[in-house]
Amino acid sequence: MFNHDVERKIIAILHLLAQVHDPLGARELSRRLTDQGVYLTERAVRYHLKILDERGLTCSNGPNGRDGRLITDKGRDELANALVADKVGLISAKIEALAFAMDFDPAVQHGRIILNTSLLPNASFPAALDAMRDVFKSKLCVSDLVAVAQEGERIGEIVVPKGYTGFGTMCSITVNGLLLKEGIPVESRFGGILQTLNSQPLRFTELIAYSGSSLDPMELFIRGKMTNVQDSARNGSGKILASFREIPAVCQPRAEEIFTGLAEAGICGLIKFGEPSQEVCAVPVTRGRVGMIIIGGLNPIAAVAEIGTAMEYRAMSTLAEFSSLRSFWDLC
Repeated sequence: MFNHDVERKIIAILHLLAQVHDPLGARELSRRLTDQGVYLTERAVRYHLKILDERGLTCSNGPNGRDGRLITDKGRDELANALVADKVGLISAKIEALAFAMDFDPAVQHGRIILNTSLLPNASFPAALDAMRDVFKSKLCVSDLVAVAQEGERIGEIVVPKGYTGFGTMCSITVNGLLLKEGIPVESRFGGILQTLNSQPLRFTELIAYSGSSLDPMELFIRGKMTNVQDSARNGSGKILASFREIPAVCQPRAEEIFTGLAEAGICGLIKFGEPSQEVCAVPVTRGRVGMIIIGGLNPIAAVAEIGTAMEYRAMSTLAEFSSLRSFWDLC
């Protein structure tokens, strides 16, 4: 018989196991679950782990599971498909959690920022750099500071597998975190496709609400071949990834000051501010708030996808030290 409460707790355990590379035991799992608002004693965790083992979703790392559990490939598949209703709004929750967790200080250029990560086959990496060159040159990115890692190395918490090069671009949610640290609340409303004309934003042609999606909109747009980032970078007219956010209208002057300071740290995420309570690029704005359009951090990767390169990519996938980044132009 399907028990929804048990299944939710099982999925919560699988989520924790999927986020780490080392085995976790019942005591540590109980502690981490409590941090997420799921209260299970060690004994209860062991009961749920037994169910997971029987289903082949986890495996022991020692005799009787005393050295902890690891998630199996079958467990990762289950995690990707289970309880879809619980995933609605997951992207919004992830945005808020990452914005709160990052601690980058642009004044001293120190701390952790949020990265999108991609895994490119080693043989495809030189062509990928060529495809991204015009995108970075035209500033269709949050920053030209990137992370690069070879097989066996890490980008944040992500280990690069054999035969691949890891590539990280700054995620636009970093902007949310920086505004939040200054006391400015940000509501991330939509991820979208922004049409450009003569290097200026024209209108959004597609929008997906973060609060109503179980998947990241930017990833969906890339997989759906809905971008034309290279044309926008080279000719000023095309379709790029961008997001639509709102802040209280009273905060706009301070927000503009913050964006000026970010430019000095090499962060250039803002495309356009609107007027209080006025629509921006055909998107209505909540009364008493100001809309703003932020460039998509995955635009360089969208350009690589446009030339047909097979790769893996994840939006807002990890936190990394700002000091670990290097200029894209050093790679070229």
